[in-house]
Amino acid sequence: MASREREITEPVDLCQPSGRLDPAAVGWTRRPLHRANLRGWGRAKRWEYWGVVTPRHIIGLVASSLDYAGVHGIYVLDRETGEEITRDAVVPFARGAAFPDRSGEGEAAVRGGGVAIGIRQRPDGTSLRAAARDVRIELEIPLPDGHESLGAVIPWSETRFQYTVKDVGRPVHGRLILPSGEHAVGGDGSFAVLDHGRGKWPYRMTWNWAAAAGPGLALQLGGKWTAGTGMTENGVFVDGRLHKIGEELEWTYDRSGWTRPWAITGERVEVEFRPFHEKASRVELGVVGTETHQCFGHFGGRVRADDGDWIEFDGLTGWAEESRQRW
Repeated sequence: MASREREITEPVDLCQPSGRLDPAAVGWTRRPLHRANLRGWGRAKRWEYWGVVTPRHIIGLVASSLDYAGVHGIYVLDRETGEEITRDAVVPFARGAAFPDRSGEGEAAVRGGGVAIGIRQRPDGTSLRAAARDVRIELEIPLPDGHESLGAVIPWSETRFQYTVKDVGRPVHGRLILPSGEHAVGGDGSFAVLDHGRGKWPYRMTWNWAAAAGPGLALQLGGKWTAGTGMTENGVFVDGRLHKIGEELEWTYDRSGWTRPWAITGERVEVEFRPFHEKASRVELGVVGTETHQCFGHFGGRVRADDGDWIEFDGLTGWAEESRQRW
């Protein structure tokens, strides 16, 4: 059942000296091996997104440079009360934003519009610090021995391409400080997810993304944006080991009722997603804009491992989303 996509096992540069995509970079990895040596201004996107699930809260942190703007945000959902805290910032020309060219190394930092986020990456894990009005977040995200992630380069053309690292089901501990008080983060039912992105994008794009985790199992599923490229970002992690799924998946959901059940299916994936909360966001900056519907909920179904065996599960917590971009 192994994927026919090429696995990369040695360090590689994303771009040639000309700034065009290096064909040797197209493939997938079990740990970050790409150096995102993007050149020039225009169409280049860089971001770090961390999502954190706890039994009481869901946290989202995004630090990004889209060339013409930095779009940063802190989001907290109280799962018991349904209360949301959203602190967003748009910084012209991404002033003050710094991003390393390798996932898992160096520091990313953004500040502006009342939002500050710092991400310090080390071989043994990541430290997150974020602050905005009425919210402060301090988290440690260890990297366990043998834990694998899914890296992939999606090639639309020599000049339009994206490198992504999806790291799902990392342990996390720390504290979340809200107007309601200080809340401990960590323990059973808590995990963190990374979406590291570097690339040069077409003007219009739509994607689906789902991530979920539970004891011994994590899901990383995507769709739409990879269609026709020969690469996907799909995989399942069993006890921290990646089983790469090299097929496009079918996503079925109701755009008029986002919290109705979703279905994600393929030869190796039969998954139902049952949302309990929708986070809708929209940013309009003239000719550019984004609209995202991110739903949090529970996953059930079954996925097929590399050895052909089906793994059944129910109650994995996570999210599924649709995002439409003009950028």
